Amino acid sequence: MTVLSDQTFRLEGDAALEHARRALMDLADQKGFELELQNGVLQLEFEEPSPTKFVVSPNAPTRQIWVAAMTRSYKLAWSSEVNTFALNGETLVQLLERLVHTFLDTAA
Repeated sequence: MTVLSDQTFRLEGDAALEHARRALMDLADQKGFELELQNGVLQLEFEEPSPTKFVVSPNAPTRQIWVAAMTRSYKLAWSSEVNTFALNGETLVQLLERLVHTFLDTAA
């Protein structure tokens, strides 16, 4: 695990959230949920099957990206192997896609 400087963390964190927003746009259109990136926080908002929100935010003190979804939290650290934030080899985008599918499939 590589420790990022404060400035690098801010830049990489912002880039990771913007990349996730763009990567999830088609899925959001297909599955009918909203994506909002505001004030450095990415939110995925679902109306169906029940009103639910996933929150993705940088945590500067730990230099991690934190995801709160379905009553769980996920803490992604910088991975130099994949050049992005990851948890157990799963990138932020992969994690969010999996969580969206899990939420929508289990609720169906």
